[in-house]
Amino acid sequence: MPRPFVLVQLSDPHIGADWGGGDPVASLAAAVRAAAALRPDAVLVSGDLADHAADAEYEQVRELLAPLGAPLYVLPGNHDDRHALRRHFGVPGAGGEPVQYAADLGPLRLVVLDTTIPGEDGGRLDEARLRWLDASLAAGPDQPTLVAMHHAPLWTGVPVMDGVGLPSADRAALGRVVERHPQVRRLVGGHNHLTLTADLGGRGVLSAPSTYVQSLLDLSATEEADLTDAPPGFAVHVLFEGGELSSGHRRGRPDRRSARLRGARALRGRRAVLGPPKRPT
Repeated sequence: MPRPFVLVQLSDPHIGADWGGGDPVASLAAAVRAAAALRPDAVLVSGDLADHAADAEYEQVRELLAPLGAPLYVLPGNHDDRHALRRHFGVPGAGGEPVQYAADLGPLRLVVLDTTIPGEDGGRLDEARLRWLDASLAAGPDQPTLVAMHHAPLWTGVPVMDGVGLPSADRAALGRVVERHPQVRRLVGGHNHLTLTADLGGRGVLSAPSTYVQSLLDLSATEEADLTDAPPGFAVHVLFEGGELSSGHRRGRPDRRSARLRGARALRGRRAVLGPPKRPT
């Protein structure tokens, strides 16, 4: 069997964060080491690259991702700044307009959809963005396609998370667009710091884990998200000959010395609000 095409999806590294009790740099480095062992053909980072959208944070992200040695595709999360992403990663578009683009990865087509609202934690998909998606999918009807965004289009069942996700009406509208395009194999996102799967428009949806800290699936959490001491993780999407796409996730552990120095198990019982802290003025 020919070697399949491997797309690694890293999400929510939050470089610069100090609210989770862990070390986002050591965690991302551990995830990168584990991902590099898979020899990925391409890498997707599905938002919240930086915690404060500072230039130094984005430069550190680039340095940490360099060992992967694969083409890199990024999209904004609610902690990110569109201008800064364009400065540091050269994503298409100009200024503060939504970061949306399609990329031909060879056997797989990647379509990036911007669900962010600057200054807000929750996501939206307005009519203009959905029209863009519809047209972009129509332009590549014969190529297996993965649609990526930050706010994964699913319900988690955790009230505090669903309160800053995509509204039901927006998810339903997205589902109607996807239904018209049979080449779409998967919808993927992050934001929840939790591995979850669902269906939308007849397609599978995957919410990827964070490379920083993981949330607990607590269906009673209404104000703050419970965090666990689970190790950093990432998603892996494998496209086989014939167009079948398999998606799953893997864990990456910081080395023992880093875990000891940073107190990796100190997360147990702690809580965090999913939204960003106030930026310094």
